[in-house]
Amino acid sequence: MITLDIFADPTCPWCYLAKAQLDRALEARPGHPFLISWHPFQLNPTLPSEGMDRGAWLRARFGAQADQADLPVLEAARTAGVALNLPIIARVPNTLNAHRLLHWAGIEGAQTAVMAGLLRAYWRDGQDIGQTESLVKIAADAGLEPTVIRRLLATDADIDTISSRAAHARERGIASVPTFILDTAHVITGAQPAKLWMQIIDEIAAA
Repeated sequence: MITLDIFADPTCPWCYLAKAQLDRALEARPGHPFLISWHPFQLNPTLPSEGMDRGAWLRARFGAQADQADLPVLEAARTAGVALNLPIIARVPNTLNAHRLLHWAGIEGAQTAVMAGLLRAYWRDGQDIGQTESLVKIAADAGLEPTVIRRLLATDADIDTISSRAAHARERGIASVPTFILDTAHVITGAQPAKLWMQIIDEIAAA
């Protein structure tokens, strides 16, 4: 197996598109060699714990260009044939608890299922994935024990761990997401098309 470490944030639209493209490649190459791990990277770590109204966040971040801020990702989603339901997304959540959930999912071998649930809940269904109930539902759908997750979310468990891992990622030079590290050495950034991933898989198989 070859490690594929993915640094991502579920509120990053490019991470949503990137996973959709990677999924297509993995479905086309079911014998792929990748052992996938997801790593925390908070795009907006200073957001209040309750998150922020998305319109207000766009205006604060992009100013006069707020109305055009979504156009590039909308075009990319249309070209890729990926459903992106921006009109129903009301808030930008603080993703600390989402990353804690991903960390716990890693212990149970359910990280990819949880990340898929987070991305789908936010970008397709418009859910506030900063809310405990949303996270518990995503966890349960991925096969985790909802009672345990609810209890953990009510504590400070692993907050320091997530903060430390995210800081370490930045120290390693990871400044944007999605960032993929293949076999601990080769860096791939951005929402790459499925055909690139299929090419990589084919090259590995031929080596």
